[in-house]
Amino acid sequence: MEHHPASAWLAEAANAAEQQGSGDLLRVVLVVMLVGCALTAWFLLRGYRQKDD
Repeated sequence: MEHHPASAWLAEAANAAEQQGSGDLLRVVLVVMLVGCALTAWFLLRGYRQKDD
């Protein structure tokens, strides 16, 4: 296993990112993740409501 310097690895990552385009898949994944987190929080926190019966 070869050791690659961090600067070379970052340069390769930046080059790959430029070739990928606008990143639509990443945007979709982030939006789905945020909506999922919000729904999960709502589902978990609704059980802690005070019932004034």
